[in-house]
Amino acid sequence: MSGLVDFLKELCEPLGEVRFRRMFGGWGLFTGEAMFGLVAGDTLYFKTDAETAPLFDAEDLGPFTYQRADRGAVLTSYRRAPERVFDDPDEFRLWARRAMEAAARRATDKPARPKRGKKRSPAAD
Repeated sequence: MSGLVDFLKELCEPLGEVRFRRMFGGWGLFTGEAMFGLVAGDTLYFKTDAETAPLFDAEDLGPFTYQRADRGAVLTSYRRAPERVFDDPDEFRLWARRAMEAAARRATDKPARPKRGKKRSPAAD
């Protein structure tokens, strides 16, 4: 586990139940089923939406991107966290809660998908 992830676990303790899950060579930060943060390399990204993206824009905090062979660079709704969140636990909690709220709003906007491996029953049709 990276030193950054260990440090983030400490910073997240006051936020309640936060789970860290290894994914795609990085880490996802989850509250409930909603992913609100992403660690890629040594960079923390927070989930954004239409409500919170302007806060990141105002500080010129760019998005997490990745390469796809069929489409080139793909932009995501995760934006780089401000550096000051690592020096000020209150500031970290403020930005993390905003990301949690954005993730929760996204989760309620998204239609439910069946879980992998679960077949729909004919009665559901």
